[in-house]
Amino acid sequence: MNRSYYFDYVEEKLSALAVRIGVRGRVNVLNLNVHAENFYVHLFNELLGLSLVNANAYDQNATAVDLVDASNKIIIQVSSTATKQKIESALSKDLSAYAGCRFKFIPIVGDASRLKKLTYTVPTGITFDPKIDIHDVTSVVREAAAMEIDDLKRVFDLVRKELGEEFGEERLETNLADIVNILSTEDLNDEPQSLQVDPFEVGRKITFNNLDSLGSLIQGYAVHYSRLDEIYTEFDLRGVNKSASVFASINSEFLKCQAAVAGIDLFFSIIRNTVEKIRNSSNFNRIPLDELELATTILVVDAFIRCKVFKNPNAYNHVAA
Repeated sequence: MNRSYYFDYVEEKLSALAVRIGVRGRVNVLNLNVHAENFYVHLFNELLGLSLVNANAYDQNATAVDLVDASNKIIIQVSSTATKQKIESALSKDLSAYAGCRFKFIPIVGDASRLKKLTYTVPTGITFDPKIDIHDVTSVVREAAAMEIDDLKRVFDLVRKELGEEFGEERLETNLADIVNILSTEDLNDEPQSLQVDPFEVGRKITFNNLDSLGSLIQGYAVHYSRLDEIYTEFDLRGVNKSASVFASINSEFLKCQAAVAGIDLFFSIIRNTVEKIRNSSNFNRIPLDELELATTILVVDAFIRCKVFKNPNAYNHVAA
Protein backbone atom coordinates (compact mmCIF):
# COMPACT_ATOMS: atom_id res chain seq x y z
CA MET A 1 0.00 0.00 0.00
CA ASN A 2 1.22 3.52 -0.68
CA ARG A 3 1.11 6.57 1.58
CA SER A 4 -1.97 8.11 -0.02
CA TYR A 5 -4.00 4.93 0.59
CA TYR A 6 -3.18 4.90 4.30
CA PHE A 7 -3.86 8.62 4.67
CA ASP A 8 -7.14 8.62 2.71
CA TYR A 9 -8.44 5.71 4.78
CA VAL A 10 -7.58 7.38 8.10
CA GLU A 11 -9.21 10.64 7.00
CA GLU A 12 -12.35 8.86 5.78
CA LYS A 13 -12.86 6.82 8.93
CA LEU A 14 -12.23 9.66 11.38
CA SER A 15 -14.68 11.83 9.46
CA ALA A 16 -17.25 9.01 9.41
CA LEU A 17 -16.92 8.60 13.19
CA ALA A 18 -17.47 12.34 13.69
CA VAL A 19 -20.59 12.30 11.52
CA ARG A 20 -22.01 9.23 13.19
CA ILE A 21 -21.57 10.62 16.70
CA GLY A 22 -23.17 13.88 15.55
CA VAL A 23 -26.34 12.15 14.31
CA ARG A 24 -28.53 12.24 17.39
CA GLY A 25 -31.30 9.71 17.80
CA ARG A 26 -29.98 7.33 15.14
CA VAL A 27 -27.27 5.67 17.20
CA ASN A 28 -26.61 4.93 20.84
CA VAL A 29 -24.59 8.10 21.37
CA LEU A 30 -23.48 7.26 24.91
CA ASN A 31 -22.01 3.86 24.00
CA LEU A 32 -20.44 5.31 20.87
CA ASN A 33 -18.85 8.12 22.87
CA VAL A 34 -17.32 5.59 25.26
CA HIS A 35 -15.96 3.65 22.30
CA ALA A 36 -14.55 6.85 20.78
CA GLU A 37 -13.02 7.89 24.11
CA ASN A 38 -11.13 4.58 24.36
CA PHE A 39 -10.19 4.77 20.68
CA TYR A 40 -8.67 8.25 21.10
CA VAL A 41 -6.45 6.96 23.92
CA HIS A 42 -4.66 4.74 21.42
CA LEU A 43 -4.88 7.19 18.52
CA PHE A 44 -3.17 10.06 20.36
CA ASN A 45 -0.58 7.76 21.84
CA GLU A 46 0.39 6.84 18.26
CA LEU A 47 -0.16 10.29 16.79
CA LEU A 48 1.64 12.40 19.38
CA GLY A 49 3.87 9.85 21.08
CA LEU A 50 1.97 10.08 24.37
CA SER A 51 1.25 7.57 27.14
CA LEU A 52 -2.42 8.29 27.73
CA VAL A 53 -4.71 6.11 29.81
CA ASN A 54 -8.40 6.44 30.55
CA ALA A 55 -8.89 8.78 33.50
CA ASN A 56 -11.32 6.30 35.05
CA ALA A 57 -8.25 4.24 35.91
CA TYR A 58 -7.43 7.03 38.39
CA ASP A 59 -10.82 8.39 39.34
CA GLN A 60 -14.17 6.75 38.58
CA ASN A 61 -15.90 10.10 39.12
CA ALA A 62 -13.69 12.25 36.87
CA THR A 63 -16.02 14.72 35.15
CA ALA A 64 -13.72 17.14 33.31
CA VAL A 65 -10.92 14.77 32.35
CA ASP A 66 -11.23 11.66 30.20
CA LEU A 67 -7.60 10.83 29.34
CA VAL A 68 -4.43 11.30 31.39
CA ASP A 69 -0.74 11.10 30.57
CA ALA A 70 0.95 11.42 33.95
CA SER A 71 4.52 11.27 32.60
CA ASN A 72 3.97 14.06 30.07
CA LYS A 73 1.53 15.96 32.34
CA ILE A 74 -1.32 16.08 29.83
CA ILE A 75 -5.05 15.80 30.54
CA ILE A 76 -7.67 15.53 27.82
CA GLN A 77 -11.41 15.86 27.61
CA VAL A 78 -13.06 14.00 24.71
CA SER A 79 -16.46 15.44 23.85
CA SER A 80 -19.28 15.05 21.36
CA THR A 81 -20.15 18.70 22.06
CA ALA A 82 -18.00 21.31 20.34
CA THR A 83 -18.85 24.57 22.12
CA LYS A 84 -17.04 27.21 24.14
CA GLN A 85 -19.39 26.46 27.03
CA LYS A 86 -18.25 22.84 27.07
CA ILE A 87 -14.59 23.86 27.33
CA GLU A 88 -15.30 26.51 29.94
CA SER A 89 -17.31 24.01 31.94
CA ALA A 90 -14.41 21.55 31.96
CA LEU A 91 -11.91 24.24 32.97
CA SER A 92 -14.18 25.43 35.78
CA LYS A 93 -14.07 22.06 37.53
CA ASP A 94 -11.68 21.29 40.36
CA LEU A 95 -8.47 20.41 38.50
CA SER A 96 -6.15 20.87 41.47
CA ALA A 97 -5.14 17.20 41.28
CA TYR A 98 -3.70 17.94 37.84
CA ALA A 99 -1.63 21.00 38.74
CA GLY A 100 1.19 21.50 36.25
CA CYS A 101 -0.67 19.70 33.46
CA ARG A 102 -1.58 20.87 29.97
CA PHE A 103 -5.31 20.60 29.19
CA LYS A 104 -6.39 19.46 25.73
CA PHE A 105 -9.88 19.33 24.28
CA ILE A 106 -10.92 16.84 21.58
CA PRO A 107 -14.32 17.49 19.97
CA ILE A 108 -15.10 14.35 17.98
CA VAL A 109 -17.99 15.70 15.94
CA GLY A 110 -16.18 17.71 13.27
CA ASP A 111 -14.46 21.04 12.70
CA ALA A 112 -13.67 23.22 15.71
CA SER A 113 -11.52 25.90 14.08
CA ARG A 114 -13.76 28.68 15.45
CA LEU A 115 -13.13 27.48 19.02
CA LYS A 116 -9.39 27.93 18.52
CA LYS A 117 -9.87 31.66 18.00
CA LEU A 118 -11.68 32.28 21.30
CA THR A 119 -10.31 33.12 24.75
CA TYR A 120 -10.97 31.04 27.85
CA THR A 121 -10.68 31.35 31.60
CA VAL A 122 -7.90 28.94 32.56
CA PRO A 123 -7.43 27.97 36.23
CA THR A 124 -4.11 28.48 37.98
CA GLY A 125 -1.75 25.55 37.52
CA ILE A 126 -3.26 24.45 34.21
CA THR A 127 -1.89 25.28 30.75
CA PHE A 128 -4.29 25.62 27.83
CA ASP A 129 -3.62 27.26 24.47
CA PRO A 130 -6.70 26.80 22.24
CA LYS A 131 -4.66 27.21 19.05
CA ILE A 132 -2.63 24.06 19.74
CA ASP A 133 -4.65 22.26 22.43
CA ILE A 134 -7.95 21.82 20.59
CA HIS A 135 -7.68 18.76 18.35
CA ASP A 136 -10.61 18.35 15.95
CA VAL A 137 -10.79 15.92 13.03
CA THR A 138 -9.12 18.45 10.73
CA SER A 139 -6.08 18.90 12.96
CA VAL A 140 -5.83 15.18 13.67
CA VAL A 141 -5.77 14.46 9.94
CA ARG A 142 -3.13 17.19 9.52
CA GLU A 143 -1.00 15.46 12.17
CA ALA A 144 -1.38 12.15 10.34
CA ALA A 145 -0.36 13.74 7.04
CA ALA A 146 2.96 14.82 8.54
CA MET A 147 3.87 11.36 9.86
CA GLU A 148 6.54 9.09 8.45
CA ILE A 149 4.99 6.27 6.43
CA ASP A 150 5.80 3.55 9.01
CA ASP A 151 4.14 5.62 11.73
CA LEU A 152 1.19 6.37 9.44
CA LYS A 153 0.85 2.63 8.77
CA ARG A 154 0.48 2.00 12.52
CA VAL A 155 -2.24 4.67 12.72
CA PHE A 156 -3.91 3.09 9.68
CA ASP A 157 -3.85 -0.35 11.34
CA LEU A 158 -5.35 1.09 14.53
CA VAL A 159 -8.10 2.99 12.69
CA ARG A 160 -8.92 0.00 10.57
CA LYS A 161 -9.15 -2.29 13.58
CA GLU A 162 -11.30 0.11 15.60
CA LEU A 163 -13.38 1.84 12.93
CA GLY A 164 -13.52 -0.62 10.07
CA GLU A 165 -16.54 -2.80 9.42
CA GLU A 166 -18.10 -1.95 12.79
CA PHE A 167 -18.39 1.68 11.69
CA GLY A 168 -19.81 0.99 8.27
CA GLU A 169 -16.84 -0.09 6.18
CA GLU A 170 -18.50 -1.57 3.14
CA ARG A 171 -16.91 -4.62 1.57
CA LEU A 172 -17.77 -4.93 -2.11
CA GLU A 173 -17.59 -7.85 -4.47
CA THR A 174 -14.73 -7.94 -6.97
CA ASN A 175 -14.14 -10.01 -10.06
CA LEU A 176 -10.59 -10.47 -8.81
CA ALA A 177 -11.93 -12.43 -5.85
CA ASP A 178 -14.11 -14.53 -8.15
CA ILE A 179 -11.10 -15.49 -10.26
CA VAL A 180 -9.10 -16.43 -7.15
CA ASN A 181 -12.06 -18.45 -5.85
CA ILE A 182 -12.04 -20.42 -9.10
CA LEU A 183 -8.26 -20.74 -9.27
CA SER A 184 -8.07 -21.97 -5.67
CA THR A 185 -10.11 -25.06 -6.59
CA GLU A 186 -7.81 -25.99 -9.48
CA ASP A 187 -5.10 -28.64 -9.24
CA LEU A 188 -2.13 -26.46 -10.08
CA ASN A 189 0.07 -29.53 -10.57
CA ASP A 190 -2.05 -30.56 -13.54
CA GLU A 191 -0.75 -28.45 -16.42
CA PRO A 192 -3.14 -27.91 -19.36
CA GLN A 193 -1.62 -28.38 -22.81
CA SER A 194 -3.53 -26.07 -25.17
CA LEU A 195 -2.21 -22.54 -25.76
CA GLN A 196 1.38 -22.11 -24.63
CA VAL A 197 3.56 -19.05 -24.18
CA ASP A 198 6.80 -18.47 -26.03
CA PRO A 199 9.52 -18.60 -23.32
CA PHE A 200 11.92 -16.62 -25.50
CA GLU A 201 9.44 -13.76 -25.88
CA VAL A 202 8.61 -13.78 -22.17
CA GLY A 203 12.34 -13.78 -21.46
CA ARG A 204 12.77 -10.71 -23.65
CA LYS A 205 10.12 -8.86 -21.64
CA ILE A 206 11.71 -9.95 -18.35
CA THR A 207 15.09 -8.53 -19.41
CA PHE A 208 13.52 -5.40 -20.91
CA ASN A 209 12.02 -4.57 -17.48
CA ASN A 210 15.12 -5.48 -15.42
CA LEU A 211 13.43 -8.47 -13.82
CA ASP A 212 16.07 -11.10 -14.60
CA SER A 213 16.28 -12.26 -10.99
CA LEU A 214 12.56 -13.12 -11.23
CA GLY A 215 13.02 -14.95 -14.51
CA SER A 216 12.63 -18.46 -13.09
CA LEU A 217 9.53 -17.44 -11.09
CA ILE A 218 7.82 -15.81 -14.06
CA GLN A 219 8.73 -18.58 -16.50
CA GLY A 220 7.67 -21.19 -13.93
CA TYR A 221 4.22 -19.65 -13.43
CA ALA A 222 3.81 -19.04 -17.17
CA VAL A 223 2.66 -22.65 -17.47
CA HIS A 224 -0.69 -21.53 -16.05
CA TYR A 225 -1.38 -19.21 -18.99
CA SER A 226 -3.54 -21.81 -20.69
CA ARG A 227 -5.46 -22.58 -17.51
CA LEU A 228 -6.25 -18.93 -16.95
CA ASP A 229 -7.20 -18.47 -20.59
CA GLU A 230 -9.88 -21.13 -20.13
CA ILE A 231 -11.02 -19.61 -16.82
CA TYR A 232 -11.28 -16.12 -18.32
CA THR A 233 -13.22 -17.47 -21.33
CA GLU A 234 -15.78 -19.13 -19.05
CA PHE A 235 -15.81 -16.12 -16.76
CA ASP A 236 -16.76 -13.80 -19.62
CA LEU A 237 -19.85 -15.92 -20.31
CA ARG A 238 -21.29 -14.55 -17.04
CA GLY A 239 -21.33 -10.96 -18.29
CA VAL A 240 -19.48 -8.28 -20.20
CA ASN A 241 -16.18 -6.82 -18.98
CA LYS A 242 -15.56 -9.61 -16.46
CA SER A 243 -11.99 -10.51 -17.43
CA ALA A 244 -11.30 -6.95 -18.61
CA SER A 245 -12.09 -5.64 -15.11
CA VAL A 246 -9.62 -8.12 -13.56
CA PHE A 247 -6.84 -6.96 -15.87
CA ALA A 248 -7.77 -3.32 -15.23
CA SER A 249 -7.65 -3.86 -11.47
CA ILE A 250 -4.17 -5.39 -11.60
CA ASN A 251 -3.03 -2.66 -13.99
CA SER A 252 -4.31 0.03 -11.62
CA GLU A 253 -2.06 -1.36 -8.87
CA PHE A 254 0.84 -1.28 -11.33
CA LEU A 255 0.14 2.35 -12.21
CA LYS A 256 -0.21 3.40 -8.55
CA CYS A 257 3.01 1.69 -7.49
CA GLN A 258 5.29 2.56 -10.39
CA ALA A 259 5.62 6.18 -9.26
CA ALA A 260 7.31 5.04 -6.04
CA VAL A 261 9.13 1.79 -6.90
CA ALA A 262 10.51 -0.05 -9.93
CA GLY A 263 11.74 -3.46 -11.06
CA ILE A 264 11.47 -6.28 -8.55
CA ASP A 265 10.02 -4.03 -5.82
CA LEU A 266 7.31 -2.91 -8.24
CA PHE A 267 6.46 -6.49 -9.17
CA PHE A 268 5.99 -7.56 -5.55
CA SER A 269 4.15 -4.34 -4.65
CA ILE A 270 1.55 -5.20 -7.28
CA ILE A 271 1.16 -8.64 -5.72
CA ARG A 272 0.86 -7.28 -2.15
CA ASN A 273 -1.72 -4.66 -3.11
CA THR A 274 -3.74 -7.13 -5.14
CA VAL A 275 -3.72 -9.62 -2.25
CA GLU A 276 -5.07 -6.88 0.03
CA LYS A 277 -7.78 -5.96 -2.46
CA ILE A 278 -8.89 -9.58 -2.72
CA ARG A 279 -8.88 -10.09 1.06
CA ASN A 280 -11.17 -7.08 1.43
CA SER A 281 -13.68 -8.36 -1.12
CA SER A 282 -17.02 -9.50 0.28
CA ASN A 283 -17.13 -12.47 -2.12
CA PHE A 284 -13.66 -13.81 -1.31
CA ASN A 285 -13.79 -17.42 -0.09
CA ARG A 286 -11.26 -17.50 2.72
CA ILE A 287 -8.21 -19.66 2.02
CA PRO A 288 -4.80 -19.84 3.73
CA LEU A 289 -2.70 -16.74 3.08
CA ASP A 290 0.05 -18.66 1.30
CA GLU A 291 -2.52 -20.12 -1.10
CA LEU A 292 -3.94 -16.64 -1.72
CA GLU A 293 -0.46 -15.28 -2.39
CA LEU A 294 0.24 -18.15 -4.78
CA ALA A 295 -2.98 -17.57 -6.74
CA THR A 296 -2.36 -13.82 -6.84
CA THR A 297 1.22 -14.28 -8.04
CA ILE A 298 -0.09 -16.49 -10.85
CA LEU A 299 -2.58 -13.75 -11.80
CA VAL A 300 0.11 -11.05 -11.82
CA VAL A 301 2.52 -13.21 -13.83
CA ASP A 302 -0.27 -13.90 -16.30
CA ALA A 303 -1.04 -10.16 -16.53
CA PHE A 304 2.67 -9.55 -17.14
CA ILE A 305 2.68 -12.04 -20.01
CA ARG A 306 -0.54 -10.65 -21.51
CA CYS A 307 0.85 -7.09 -21.71
CA LYS A 308 -1.34 -5.74 -18.87
CA VAL A 309 1.56 -4.65 -16.65
CA PHE A 310 5.12 -3.47 -17.35
CA LYS A 311 6.47 -2.33 -20.73
CA ASN A 312 6.70 -4.59 -23.76
CA PRO A 313 9.83 -4.88 -25.94
CA ASN A 314 9.47 -4.18 -29.67
CA ALA A 315 7.43 -6.78 -31.62
CA TYR A 316 6.55 -8.68 -28.43
CA ASN A 317 4.38 -11.73 -29.20
CA HIS A 318 4.02 -14.05 -26.26
CA VAL A 319 1.67 -16.77 -27.59
CA ALA A 320 2.99 -19.91 -29.25
CA ALA A 321 0.21 -22.20 -30.46
